[in-house]
Amino acid sequence: MPATLSVLTRNRDFRRLFAAELVVFGADWFVMVPLLVLLPQLTGHGFWGGLVLAVDTGINALLLPYTGTVADRLDRRKILIAANLAAFLAVLLLFAVRSAATAPLALVAIGAMAVAKAFYQPASSAALPNVVEPADLPAANAIAGSAWGTMTVLGASLGGVVSSVAGPYASFTVTAVFLLAGSLLTALVRRPLQAEKPVAGRPPASLRALLEALRYIGARPRLGALVTVKSAVGLGNGVLTVFPLIAAAHGAGPLGAGLLFAVRGLGALVGPLVMRPMLARPAWLFTGLALSMSLYGLGYLGVAWTPWFPVVLLLVFVAHFAGGTNWVLSNFALQAEVPDELRGRVFATDMMLATLAIAVSQLGASAVVDHVDQSVVLAGCGLITVVYALGWWLATRRLARRAAAGNEIPGARQSP
Repeated sequence: MPATLSVLTRNRDFRRLFAAELVVFGADWFVMVPLLVLLPQLTGHGFWGGLVLAVDTGINALLLPYTGTVADRLDRRKILIAANLAAFLAVLLLFAVRSAATAPLALVAIGAMAVAKAFYQPASSAALPNVVEPADLPAANAIAGSAWGTMTVLGASLGGVVSSVAGPYASFTVTAVFLLAGSLLTALVRRPLQAEKPVAGRPPASLRALLEALRYIGARPRLGALVTVKSAVGLGNGVLTVFPLIAAAHGAGPLGAGLLFAVRGLGALVGPLVMRPMLARPAWLFTGLALSMSLYGLGYLGVAWTPWFPVVLLLVFVAHFAGGTNWVLSNFALQAEVPDELRGRVFATDMMLATLAIAVSQLGASAVVDHVDQSVVLAGCGLITVVYALGWWLATRRLARRAAAGNEIPGARQSP
């Protein structure tokens, strides 16, 4: 652990980029948790929570093919700063959400924030290898992978507390401040965030960008396996729709909902840090990915039938311990194998597949959440993830055997 964290103390630019991600991810949860409680209260319908989540992830998925190309063609530092400022303006609209009649404004605001995140995410992922030395990349990935989990713990729990004590609009104010702080921290990064000077001119259309990335990935089965990993956890993400319902069923209210999201983030934080040694063991990569997918699904199958809230919290932690590990392992392998000039597009395709899976899961959950028991939603999402994990493992056994035999080495990029 000290060796992993030392990259933060030694590298000022990575420290600033990581801090910027922390506050940006924290801002996200200071909006999302209060809204998931506020909208059902204003409208009387549980499906609004799922709709907010689906808008957030669905817009990301639609835009990522284009924004990944932008991350490869334009200045990544400017992209990150502009995305945070645009999200700041979108947050201001949430202060007008005061009744059932104004609830749709929340979807407009979340949609605008999703557009900003669609530009932010591939640029941030693609920039990471440019601010650290190659030897520090595994440690930097483990730390960067913990950013989302760290701020889900703090953002979700504090968002729930602030919303309960001071109301949701106080949480929205915190979000606005965080986004401005993220812009400032990114501006202070001194290293270039891409290997070469950005190419002038308009980026290609999103369809062309997507086809370029798909052709590159399609010619490399190993990359194809890696960019389909996150979809397993994505297809199980509809469970988030029922977090407020789980908390209400156990008498925990908004604080309980915030606690569920916080435990989710704690698992995602601890998983990458504890499983960091696996990044140095390429033979374990495919096995680790298959096991992490399966454990996520099994965790939520357990949540579906557990009557005790403390056990629910433990199982949510276990599920997202596995989900965080899954995310970081696949990200590290992709960063090591994809050249800088294509990294933004490949990461955008990777994120697009994951967010499409999340959007489908959340839309499906929101469509039935008012008609079936929450345990049915939980069990269905968990089972889908387990079945996907089994299918992925069967489809990638040959690649796994080659990796175990030492024929595939992460970091050794395949020629175009």
